[in-house]
Order: sequence, then structure tokens, then C-alpha cells
Amino acid sequence: MSRPSRRLVIVVRADPVICGHSGEARNLAEVALTRGFDDVRLLTWPIPVLQAAGLPLKPLDRIMPYSEGITVERPEPVGDYRVPDGRYLAGLTGRLVELLAEPVPTTCVSMYLAPHDAVVRDAVDAARAAGYAPDVHTIAKAVGSDVTNVIRSCLRQKRFGAAVVLFTRFLANDQVIAVSEYTRQEIIACAEAVDTHCGTRFARQCVRRISVSYPPIDTSAYLDLDPALVDIALKRRGLERDGYVLFLSRVTRAKGIYDLVDAFAQCQARSRVKLVVAGKGPELEHLQAITRHDDRILFLTDVEDEEKPLLMNGCAVYALPTKPEPDFVETFGIALTEKMLAGGGPVITTTTGGVGEAVGGTAILVEAGNTSHIAAAIDRVVLDMSAEERQLMADRAREHALSFDRVRVFDSLFATSDPAVVLTG
Repeated sequence: MSRPSRRLVIVVRADPVICGHSGEARNLAEVALTRGFDDVRLLTWPIPVLQAAGLPLKPLDRIMPYSEGITVERPEPVGDYRVPDGRYLAGLTGRLVELLAEPVPTTCVSMYLAPHDAVVRDAVDAARAAGYAPDVHTIAKAVGSDVTNVIRSCLRQKRFGAAVVLFTRFLANDQVIAVSEYTRQEIIACAEAVDTHCGTRFARQCVRRISVSYPPIDTSAYLDLDPALVDIALKRRGLERDGYVLFLSRVTRAKGIYDLVDAFAQCQARSRVKLVVAGKGPELEHLQAITRHDDRILFLTDVEDEEKPLLMNGCAVYALPTKPEPDFVETFGIALTEKMLAGGGPVITTTTGGVGEAVGGTAILVEAGNTSHIAAAIDRVVLDMSAEERQLMADRAREHALSFDRVRVFDSLFATSDPAVVLTG
């Protein structure tokens, strides 16, 4: 086989993991095929490792296939059981070194800084030290949870050495980006805290160098939905158009699901609409237990990618009252923009984290954690809002969400990069 001329390698927690990084990687990989890349790979973790980590996973037999031309690699660990975690990182890093050893122009982009930026930085350093002289340009993307979880955790626990390592690796890249302006400001604030304690100068570099690149979304999957398919999907679930409030996200406290359930119990509109909780998560079983006697609440745990936009389109209102928690803050809100593309009832959400950037002033905003505000917003939409007002909100929301189309994001992200790319997430 002839050597490729343009290569994209994405090091990522890929499918079957249910997370924004997995979706971003898939969308960037698919667009790359239309931009002249003749070798596109996903370099990811073995399935048993992902399962053992307790990550939310799709059923293996329900994963949407990638387009022809995208190859998924899951390197086996290097070494034996006495190096439990490092073996897998060694496998990922070693495989990337092998790719960098080939004389193919490459741009390395790392999403989720710990541990994937370490994979890229170590691979690039090793390739250069070995004398391969790779033609490589590196881009590091902070997706948000690596800041709120990893860096903030270092600061809370006063593990400043780990924070210094992370910032040093991050800023060693040729290009550094954040998933939202909120995330950019969080990184800067963390850098200032580290500088104050350690006498470093990270914050000034962060202010000068970090730019924003929003998540790429496959807008085509949510536009021009067939009304007949929507009706079929709703009938199969025992639902009617505009007959339910939809929560479709990971079922966790930080997504505001308990606040939504409490608000639904208070609102007058519950006599007209059901509450549909679609998704899985650590709070699912407890929520099912405490609402088992409420026949107005329906739990769906088997919604697949094809059904998701249909449920979004048919709802009376989509509610995601996310709120800040110590271990998670919504740094953008991909599900919100997907709902805005799909049409249907208005979005109810909060101004937590980067959500304001995702909805762009087109949603009904409530105070995070305020159940009476959420209940009042539901009543307003279901009981008072006219069809004309609903349609106007839907049109404005879709127009804003189109700015996150994966082709636009891809072209903007790589406008100043070399044509071949390696992405890690």
C-alpha cells in the first residue's frame, strides 16, 4: 500500500463511551474524510479498560458505524501486571511514536489534557529524541472537565506539583484552545492560583495564547426531520406531540435532575404533560425509586442516536437545569444545541458554566437549583405560550445552533494548522 499523504489520528475515549469528547472526535474524523485526509484513525482504549473504569457506555451492538476510511485502533498494554495503569499509556504513546516515525506531515491535537496530552507530548519528544525528526504541529484542547476535575482537584488538595506538570505540558504545545470562553477563564483563574503559590508565570501565557473552539456537531442529524418518523417514535413510547417535558442527558445531580423532578411535582402543567427522563447515570435507580408512585414520570434508558432527535422534536419543552457541583460544571452543553437544532418546544436551562454560550440568549433561563423558577418556566411554556411564540423561539434557537456545525468548527480550528492532524480526547 502507498504511504498516506495526509493523516488524522484521534487519541480519544471513543465509542462506546457516552461523552462529549467521543462525539467531538467522531465528528472531526468524519469531516476530515471530506477535507482530503487519506488516513483517519481513532487511537483509543481497549473495551475491558473502559468497562472497568465505570464510564457510561453504549451497548456494543448499537454503536453507529464510522464511515469507510476511519480505522479504530485499541493498543494492548505494554509490560505486565506490575505496572497497572502505565501499561495502557505506554501502548497509546508507543503506537503514536510509530505513526510519527513515518514521513507524513502531522498535526497532533489533544483533547482532555490528562492523560491524553501526556501521550502526545511524550510521543513527540520520544520521536524527536530517536532522530525521526517528525514534521509535527501540536494543538492541545481543554474540554472543560479536565480543568474542573483535574486542575481544581490539584488546587483543593494542594497538590501544586501536579498542577505545574499539567500547565507545563499544556503550554508546551504549539497551539492551545478551550472548548468555551467559560473554560478559558477557568484555566486562567487556575493558572493565577498556581502562580500565586508557586511563583510560576502560567497565567500570563494563558491569557495571551488560549483561544476558543466550540464542540463540532453533526447538524444534519437534527435538521429536516420527517414528521411521520417523529410520530412513529412517540407512539412506540406511548407519547404525544407537545405532551411531555423532556430531560435527555446523563442522570446526575449536576444536570439538575432532582431539581427538575421536584419542580415537576409543583407545576400546574403536570396535568397536561408527562416528564420523560431519557438517559442513564449514577442517580437513575434512586430517582426511579423515589418516583415509583408517580405515573406522570417516564424513564427511558434505551434511547439510541437515531431516536434522540425525534424525541427532542416532539417535546413540549426540553429542560436541563444544570448546576455547579464540586466534581462537575457544565462547560458548554452539547445536548442543548442538539435540541435547538431538532426543533420542538423551547429549552429551559440555567446560566451555569458555558451554557450561556451554547444557547446564546435563545432559551428560557432559570436560577440554578431554584425549583419554583423551573416549575414556573414549565407552566409558562405549556399553559401560556402561543404557537407563534414557540415557533419564533425555535427558529432563533436553530439559527444560533447552526454556528456549531462540525464543518464550520473543523475549518476554523484547522485554518492555521498543518493539513494533517492528530487529535486526542
